[in-house]
Amino acid sequence: MDQERIEVPPKDPLDLPLSILEVGCSGKFELITEPARKNGYIFPLATLPHGLPPYALDLITEAEQRFLSDPSFLPLHHFENSQKVWPREVCVDSLYHVDVTPVHSTLKVERNQTTGELLGYKEVLLDDMGLSTKNSLSLQRPPGPPSQSVRGSSTNYPFWPGGLDEPSLDTIKSKGELEEDIDFGKDLLTVPPGWKRGMDFKKKEHKVTPGLLNLSNLIGAMDDFNLGGSSDEEDEKKAKATETKRPFHRTNSLEDLVLQELKVTPQPDQSEQKEERSIPEKEQWAVPVDISTPVDDFYKRIPDPAFKWPFEPDVFQKQAILRLETHDSVFVAAHTSAGKTVVAEYAIALSQKHMTRTIYTSPIKALSNQKFRDFKNTFKDVGLLTGDVQLHPEASCLIMTTEILRSMLYNGSDVIRDLEWVIFDEVHYVNDVERGVVWEEVLIMLPDHVNLILLSATVPNTLEFADWIGRIKQKKIYVISTMKRPVPLEHHLYTGNSQKTQNELFLLLDAQGNFLTKAYYAAVDAKKERSSKHSQSFGAKQPVYHGGSSQDKSVWLSLIDMLRKKDSLPIVAFTFSRNRCDENANMLTTVDLTSTVEKSEIHIFFQKCISRLKGTDRELPQVLQMVELLKRGIGVHHSGILPILKEVIEMLFTRGLVKILFATETFAMGVNMPARTVVFDTIRKHDGTNFRDLTPGEYIQMAGRAGRRGLDTTGMVIILCKSGVHEMADLHKMMLVSNAVGGAEKGGGSAIQSWRPANF
Repeated sequence: MDQERIEVPPKDPLDLPLSILEVGCSGKFELITEPARKNGYIFPLATLPHGLPPYALDLITEAEQRFLSDPSFLPLHHFENSQKVWPREVCVDSLYHVDVTPVHSTLKVERNQTTGELLGYKEVLLDDMGLSTKNSLSLQRPPGPPSQSVRGSSTNYPFWPGGLDEPSLDTIKSKGELEEDIDFGKDLLTVPPGWKRGMDFKKKEHKVTPGLLNLSNLIGAMDDFNLGGSSDEEDEKKAKATETKRPFHRTNSLEDLVLQELKVTPQPDQSEQKEERSIPEKEQWAVPVDISTPVDDFYKRIPDPAFKWPFEPDVFQKQAILRLETHDSVFVAAHTSAGKTVVAEYAIALSQKHMTRTIYTSPIKALSNQKFRDFKNTFKDVGLLTGDVQLHPEASCLIMTTEILRSMLYNGSDVIRDLEWVIFDEVHYVNDVERGVVWEEVLIMLPDHVNLILLSATVPNTLEFADWIGRIKQKKIYVISTMKRPVPLEHHLYTGNSQKTQNELFLLLDAQGNFLTKAYYAAVDAKKERSSKHSQSFGAKQPVYHGGSSQDKSVWLSLIDMLRKKDSLPIVAFTFSRNRCDENANMLTTVDLTSTVEKSEIHIFFQKCISRLKGTDRELPQVLQMVELLKRGIGVHHSGILPILKEVIEMLFTRGLVKILFATETFAMGVNMPARTVVFDTIRKHDGTNFRDLTPGEYIQMAGRAGRRGLDTTGMVIILCKSGVHEMADLHKMMLVSNAVGGAEKGGGSAIQSWRPANF
């Protein structure tokens, strides 16, 4: 078959049937053999008159045929062209070099304990060797690179948290048989802390319908029935096991889980001795400090104070300073404008005296900016760290938000090594649903050598809160509380909405804390009288207030005119909507509260502040609108305002040039900008889920902005009654009922149980 299909070529090479075939028109030739003739067909040769016609595939077809149809054409399959070996140069000298190991010992000086005389030296072995930021939680590890000294690195280990020290080997051995027996089948918890329900994996008992018998159960019972045996021995064994097994003691406190000593008490009637577990009293970590008696020996106990003020500190301030001198942690729960900043200033001065560092944390950037300006005038070595600003990070006093400190703790920042004090301003913000976890994490993660200074004005359950923190950190927390505000508050209801009714201001809660029900009913009668006149004038009864801008404008105009006549400016008007803040400020086009001199001062200061902006940024609509409002003594402060404009407004308000400021509740978070009067546009807010009334803590925090210490005898708080007078029970609860700090509030109620140390 093969010989019939293919002709065998002759043996002589010159007689071989070879031909030259021209491929295309590019001058490329191929040598081919002449195939066997079949049906008289002769393969076309290149001896035609004009050769083969030109032929070239387009790029797409060629790419598909080469690369897609035959993957072996790709260069990655030709590994024989890629595997190359370069000869290695042998360097014998490299065998003589060895990495230097860290020193395992050091020299320790021996001195006379009485005279301090140098007696000699001795070599001491070092325990912590080979440590780094990548493998150790110890403070003895060497510091990281200078570029990571402030912020740290996400690859670093954090430092070991204080109060969570690992038990030593001796402690573990001393427990021995005293460990409680835990039945992992029955004594496991099923409901996580803070949850309402859990998951139980126990088999559910099936209820048997009376009158029905299960045949399989009867057969199984007959198989288990022992006719000749007795179960007395098994019963005795079970009884002994039940007697010897100690009950599992369940507790919600970490402190109760610590091993307790056994107390042996002999029994006169029995020869054997029984061991009884002694339950000691629960240690109290919160220590209340009495501020009712003056500190007469203050300057004897501290002859050289680290900081001096031009005024005499109050008793609670002196007590806090005494605790700072002994390196104790304090919780100052003082009212607004009482002088909590004095304690923070002394801690900063004390750390500078000790050549250590202090971190001042705040919940919002506005408070951080203000404290940076204030402390910069008092202490020169002050830095600021926020999400977008970093000024003087090498300073001994760093001001930052709590989120920045949490990031530094997790990233193992070397600043924590030199840290002596951490000041938590507005620590009641731990009660926030969304951001409260940040304060909890920071309090837990701080190392043991760092002392705490907690400042707040709205924490009623101070001892419980301090005891929780002290139990976590395993250190005493000294609680210092003030009994009353330096400037008492008077709470009013305002029902006016015109020039005729602008004096309808009713005192609801006086400076002594008395709730005046007569004033409440008088406000209700005033609203009813106006409502009845409205219905008589226009026929059918209709609601008086519809929430329009014209009604709001008349209410604000009458209120501002009344307060200006009573010399009760400046005003902080809290509105729980950024849009409403802007609308209220823009609709007061006819209000002008500044003099010519004040207008000139505002214009010069404003132009000086925005001179750092670019030319186009100075012409932004918000900038142009704000300068016109400020010239008339009106300001707006919320998160939608440019940061530079917010700082300008804060500084102008501090100077007394802003007469009325429409702000959201973030302005009340510790910003030291007291006003003569605080006005609530409403006492209901949207918390992200639904509308609810203000909690007592929120109301007290915002109302505390009223009253300037040294300038006012009382502070005025006004609640606007636009659509009607609020319920007496709601007002009484908001003004007089304390709302406990101890966890995230949900729906306006305190969740104190979610704060227990058992959560951690």
